[in-house]
Amino acid sequence: MTEPRPRFTDLVQGLPATIPFVGPEALERRRGRGFELRLGANESAFGLSPLAAEAIRRELARAAWYGDPEAFELCRRLAALHGVAVDEIVIGAGIDELLGVLVRAVTSPGDPVVTSDGAYPTFNYHVTGFGGRLVTVPYRDDHEDPEGLASAVRREGARLVYLANPDNPMGSWHAAPVIQRFLAALPADVLVLLDEAYVEFAPADAAPPIDTADPRVVRLRTFSKAHGMAGLRIGYAIAHAAVIQAMGKIRNHFGVSRIAQAAAMASLDDPGFVAGVVAEVARGRDEYAELAARLDFRALPSATNFVAIDVDPGNGGSAHSQKLLEALATAGVFIRRPGIAPLDRCIRVSVGTAPERARFADILTGIVRAQ
Repeated sequence: MTEPRPRFTDLVQGLPATIPFVGPEALERRRGRGFELRLGANESAFGLSPLAAEAIRRELARAAWYGDPEAFELCRRLAALHGVAVDEIVIGAGIDELLGVLVRAVTSPGDPVVTSDGAYPTFNYHVTGFGGRLVTVPYRDDHEDPEGLASAVRREGARLVYLANPDNPMGSWHAAPVIQRFLAALPADVLVLLDEAYVEFAPADAAPPIDTADPRVVRLRTFSKAHGMAGLRIGYAIAHAAVIQAMGKIRNHFGVSRIAQAAAMASLDDPGFVAGVVAEVARGRDEYAELAARLDFRALPSATNFVAIDVDPGNGGSAHSQKLLEALATAGVFIRRPGIAPLDRCIRVSVGTAPERARFADILTGIVRAQ
């Protein structure tokens, strides 16, 4: 008798058995103990709005119900906030899910898809998972290179390009005019995924005005960062109604729970809380910069809730960052580092609470001084 075995597609069989990120929980299982400081996943250390927490408690009585598949009330609120129509907003289980829907909508097997070499790996995960061919453009001066991305799109005939502004993993950003020139340099049939997960932390001039009249541009936003809801999995896309309609044909309509929708709407009612988080993150970034300078490192300017710290300034090698990553893990500190040279000369540290930042400074200083 033939041994039972499912018949996966050639595409799936050819993919590596991997995920974009190894979670801190998996690392803790490998270590056999927990982390004292969780500063590697760019989650908010400051929790969520008290209004959102209360909304969650109220909604628990209806947790047995599916969430509204259209998330109509939340879409209505977001549309008013951003000055767009309700049918120009779609809700998803974080930007990660929305990226997958958008890749699937426009990418056939073998199609070229353009992104930056070392940028957010979940996007790459979706592209390869749907059979696309990644075309990568190097960073320029620790920034994604919009001019290089546009050139690659034209050269390859790509229909999809990804750009994060501000960027992960470096925390860098471009001013709105740079993004607008990038868009102007693209063909009429390309879809631009403009990932703005960290936009609340960025300077006001970093985000171009939202213009849903241009069907090429999808703006991606999230409640995971400034709103502190990473674990609730809720984000949204702003785009031309035709793009939103196409996404609706293939998206998971019941992927966002009632609880997440209720919490997001309540958080929108508490802008003071979000502003407080943004202000505390700015203080934390300054503290990390001062810490880096004391240790003869260099903190890169950041418009996010994390800081990339160049721990080998002048040399650009990755050995020191890897050594520090391992030493910090041994000391109970979870952080990450970029995965591609020359970005991997840095470690990337999320902004924690004031006590967490002080503890991190003590641990890192001790490790560096002992070397």
